[in-house]
Amino acid sequence: MASLSAAFTERLEAAARALEPLLEALLGGTPLAGEIARPPRLLAAMRHAVLDGGKRLRPFLTVETARLFGETGEGALRAGAAIELLHCYSLVHDDLPAMDDDDLRRGRPTVHRAFDEATAILAGDALLTLAFDVLADPALTAEAAVRAELVLGLARAAGLGGMVGGQMLDLEAESRSTPFAEAEVRRLQAMKTGALIAFAVDAGGIVARAGAEERGRLAVYGRALGAAFQIADDILDREASTDALGKRAAKDADRGKATLVDVLGIEAARAERDRLAEEAVAALAPFGPAADTLREAARFAAARRK
Repeated sequence: MASLSAAFTERLEAAARALEPLLEALLGGTPLAGEIARPPRLLAAMRHAVLDGGKRLRPFLTVETARLFGETGEGALRAGAAIELLHCYSLVHDDLPAMDDDDLRRGRPTVHRAFDEATAILAGDALLTLAFDVLADPALTAEAAVRAELVLGLARAAGLGGMVGGQMLDLEAESRSTPFAEAEVRRLQAMKTGALIAFAVDAGGIVARAGAEERGRLAVYGRALGAAFQIADDILDREASTDALGKRAAKDADRGKATLVDVLGIEAARAERDRLAEEAVAALAPFGPAADTLREAARFAAARRK
């Protein structure tokens, strides 16, 4: 797989730099209109979960997809921030003792370790609701129909039939007496990881008012990218160190998680990861060179080392 260009790396880092002050502001201590107060301990836990960490891949995908259609305003960054807030909530809850029981996230103590379990639950709840606050706020765009479509899309990607449903299947896989079949693993991963990544791409198209055919191609791209990302994550869990990952390595195997590495074997899983990345790249063919950054994003998702 080709190495990533310096231009791509700079765009990825620039998006993260642009996002950080927005997240800082969204997690500020001053109550918004309609809020009564922002409890300091809860806010500190939320900030611990969100700020100064992570690849910020999901908001990057939103920003770059919007850019593909000529939309470079703050609306795409705000939509990306909402997705990142929701993603961070999912990590806080994933790490809880009742779920994956992790002590380390992004090289730091998980929220329930740095604070306590009850505070971590509430911090996740607050990040989830704040994500929809950001999408519904007219600061994103004056067009109410665009905001409503973003809210609906994120709810579908993150909820019962998306990420949360996938998390339930993930827990079921740990306790089931027979291993998940390949189709079951693919469905689980499409829900738990892929749905939010695919929506991050679609959100850029929504903000930029892309057409139905264009969004159809983006949907193919987003689904393939999300699947490649998850397989890469499964491989890293087996091969990378805790220091490199910033979280506990080999935890999936220890807990009996259902992964394509188990179903296919490590080499076949690696080949499937690369095939999916190229499937994502191929979906962007009609967009020409303007989609080169998104093409590299698919290869980045597959080739990452942490």
